[in-house]
Amino acid sequence: MSLVRCETVRMASSIDVSWDLDGITMEGTVVRPDGDGPFPAVVLVAGSGPTDRDWCSPLLPGTNGSGRLFAEDFARSGIASLRYDKRASGPHAMENFPKFIGKMSMRSHLEELVAAVQMLAGLDFVDPSRIVGLGNSEGALHVLHYATSEQDVRFAGLVLAAPPGRPIQDVLLSQLALQSAQIPGAAALMSKVEEAAARYAAGEPMDPDPDLPDSVRMVLASFETPANLPFARELWVESTCDPLGKVQIPTLVLIGGRDVQIDVHADGGPLQLAAAGMANVSFSFPPNANHVFKEDFRTPAEVAASPGNGYNAPDTRLDPESLATILAWLEETVGFTVAPA
Repeated sequence: MSLVRCETVRMASSIDVSWDLDGITMEGTVVRPDGDGPFPAVVLVAGSGPTDRDWCSPLLPGTNGSGRLFAEDFARSGIASLRYDKRASGPHAMENFPKFIGKMSMRSHLEELVAAVQMLAGLDFVDPSRIVGLGNSEGALHVLHYATSEQDVRFAGLVLAAPPGRPIQDVLLSQLALQSAQIPGAAALMSKVEEAAARYAAGEPMDPDPDLPDSVRMVLASFETPANLPFARELWVESTCDPLGKVQIPTLVLIGGRDVQIDVHADGGPLQLAAAGMANVSFSFPPNANHVFKEDFRTPAEVAASPGNGYNAPDTRLDPESLATILAWLEETVGFTVAPA
């Protein structure tokens, strides 16, 4: 482990850390609350693609990421945290790519999370018996895989923030349909997208129609990039429903009412069915939260017309209801001691 920077956040210290995983240096940020500890802790797992430890992406405007904001609010409540860059994200993603082209998989993402949890649990101010995994979007799959496998450090609970309740193929198609509805010829466009998706599901090249908009072709092509395989094909058919039914620890599922990527009904409904009769699983649907749990009062159509806008803009803030729900659940269900912010 190496500690490379320390800066003061109100009532907390933010420390950059790094560790080796299979010859690649992983990097993250630990936020330590004020006081002696040992503190309960949360490991924050970012969503898909090049999303970094702060939950920012080079594909979207802004640097005011929800991952960092959650970490700082947790620290003000007496909870430590670690957030980390996946090997395919952050400032060293491009130099890391040649080292694991064709090796990226669900397993490799799990190995990243295992290493991050071991880092967090080894800090002298963290209580290793009180660590919760909080995964956003695709990150919810990774914390579920961790919780449903044998690990030296066991999670005390899970927060699944915007987990896909449908196979990623279906989630992607619904997202593209919502976006394409804003342009002429949407029905014909989606027909071509669905044909490409069907080829991919059958194990064939996606071969998207050249008449599709470049932005759509780029999304589809990302699932065939050699560096993303075999992970992309595993992700294509996976949802959180199956692993959710196997979880035995306290679990909180949150889906925001302003989320245009994961839907309260289309994803929340199957997840509620998967968790039927499971007293350890709770659900919350904060009405004004978007995909990264920022407060958002725009209509779904307005959000769909500019997907990603509002995620990390300087004037955005975490949805207060979402944050309060998570903190209350950590205190009342998992047994964390939560200090008044």
